[in-house]
Amino acid sequence: MAATRVSIFPLSGALLLPGMDLPLHIFEPRYRALIHDAMARDRRIGMIQPRGEGPVPTLYDVGCLGHVSHIEALEDGRFNIILTGLARFRVLRELPVATQFRQIEAEIEQAPDEDEVLSAVERAALEQESRRFADMLGYVVDWTAVSRLDDVALVNGIAQIAPFDPASKQTLLEADSLSERSERIIQLMQIIGRIERDGGATLQ
Repeated sequence: MAATRVSIFPLSGALLLPGMDLPLHIFEPRYRALIHDAMARDRRIGMIQPRGEGPVPTLYDVGCLGHVSHIEALEDGRFNIILTGLARFRVLRELPVATQFRQIEAEIEQAPDEDEVLSAVERAALEQESRRFADMLGYVVDWTAVSRLDDVALVNGIAQIAPFDPASKQTLLEADSLSERSERIIQLMQIIGRIERDGGATLQ
């Protein structure tokens, strides 16, 4: 894989996965500049989670390249965008830049197989645990609509919206197969379930 320059948007707790959409509200000046730059070039932005705090936090090693598939420019200079996931990338090094936003050199992975599927047993286990999890947290879910989702949309949709902490979301991004991501989701739901039963806080 050839190294590629990627302009990045570090955002804790925001998970973008290949083939999925992530709505974002852009208001900080440095990220407005990022959007202007992306729209003038190839509409691509790298979403990645920071590992720590501070003005220039260190980054996780793996992020997801996204394409600005929709943009709404607001009168005061802010943007509402939808970023569609293309492929994961691995950070090779951060680049010295004069731009307001950070840039990295990264290896872009090959896009995942859109036809990847779970076994019937895996699908049933994920749906069963998801129902238990939603009931525990008081979520109202249209399970008929959920049952019509394909496996990729189901697994990746849960990974993006479930109330997992940033480190847990990172493990879901880094899972190398749909089956592995599904299994990790089930494990995280079970962990939160045990915490809830013991009277503790959820992983948020």
